[in-house]
Amino acid sequence: MKEFDIKKGWYSKVEGELLPELMKSNFGNVAQEGDVYVSSFGVLARIEVKILSKTQMAVDTVNAEGNFDDAMILDSKRALNKFMEQATGFDAKARMKREQKKAKEGKI
Repeated sequence: MKEFDIKKGWYSKVEGELLPELMKSNFGNVAQEGDVYVSSFGVLARIEVKILSKTQMAVDTVNAEGNFDDAMILDSKRALNKFMEQATGFDAKARMKREQKKAKEGKI
């Protein structure tokens, strides 16, 4: 699972039942397996999300097997990015910059 930062003060938007509701609104389905929420959408056969702390969440995705058209791949990626922005408070560019900063500092 890959870890992502949650924006300061953003945890209140995903705590408790808000995270599964957010997943359901973006992906159309959600199930709970222990402390991990699981969903699927388009070419993403499995999307696993787990809150680690008020400042960290872990996300893991598994791609479906087979050939898919470009539109379906893009729709799946857009849905995942939209969810990630709503869940972490950071857009894709900010998440990438934070990841690069951690790599430079040797925290990854």
